Amino acid sequence: MKSPWLYQDTINFYCEKLTQSFVIKTTFLIFLFLRMAEGFVKQAKQYSEARPRYPPEMFDFIASKTPCHDVAWDVGTGNGQAATSLVSIYKSVVATDTSKKQLEFAPKLSNIRYECTSPNMSMSELEEKIGPESSVDLVTVAQALQWFDLDTFYNQVKWILKKPSGVIAVWCYTLPNIDDEVDLVLQKSYMESKSYLVGLAREMIEDKFANIKFPFDPVAGCDHTGPFEFQTKKLMTLDELFTFIRSASPYQTAREQGVELLNDGVIEEFKRAWKEDANCQKNVVFPVYLRIGKLPI
Repeated sequence: MKSPWLYQDTINFYCEKLTQSFVIKTTFLIFLFLRMAEGFVKQAKQYSEARPRYPPEMFDFIASKTPCHDVAWDVGTGNGQAATSLVSIYKSVVATDTSKKQLEFAPKLSNIRYECTSPNMSMSELEEKIGPESSVDLVTVAQALQWFDLDTFYNQVKWILKKPSGVIAVWCYTLPNIDDEVDLVLQKSYMESKSYLVGLAREMIEDKFANIKFPFDPVAGCDHTGPFEFQTKKLMTLDELFTFIRSASPYQTAREQGVELLNDGVIEEFKRAWKEDANCQKNVVFPVYLRIGKLPI
């Protein structure tokens, strides 16, 4: 599971359909989390193998906006993709996730401290596992903010960031670009998978985080908080592209419901569009969208 907070609006929507009872709402929250966590556990190995690395120039940009480079907290670290890039810039990185299985695939480096946290982390757990108030220079969230209860998370960010210089950076990537023919099949496949992704989470990604709640001020040298666009590239064979698709939560959700999104017909469509030998690598370009801000004055 790549996120320590479920998106509260989604939970509220379903809970209101049932009852306003605190007991039922809490039970339903835990049920949703466990279902999502189970899906991410199943895909942990695929996720670590298939997901793109984030662009170095984005980390350089983020680092240029943080006056101190002592401690960074990577939230929802998954298999540590962002954390391993942060360690070359920050003296110490705390990388947290709710999935022990995901963390098993994260690189073990001397200046990264991995912590498995509760899905609804309390302030006392935050202080115990991450650090005391005003102790972190940078908070990052890579491709996970769409699952968070934003109000709770932002309150914790404001508490733990150093005053007044602390910075938060969150980003997502959208559907990759390969070439015209493969892109058409990939877009069609994505459209068929959309119903298996939680609505609000899907909308936030499709919107490139442009309209998310983000109660922070622009960092030095910027007149807005983004999204700033970057690109990351990954060479992939067709089978590796299939692994990427299978690593996504909509695919796992569909499988649980007895639907195979990468059925024989879809695979044949991809093969025809790929044209080259399936073992031939193509350049896969992922657009990355960054929101970055500092503590409000």
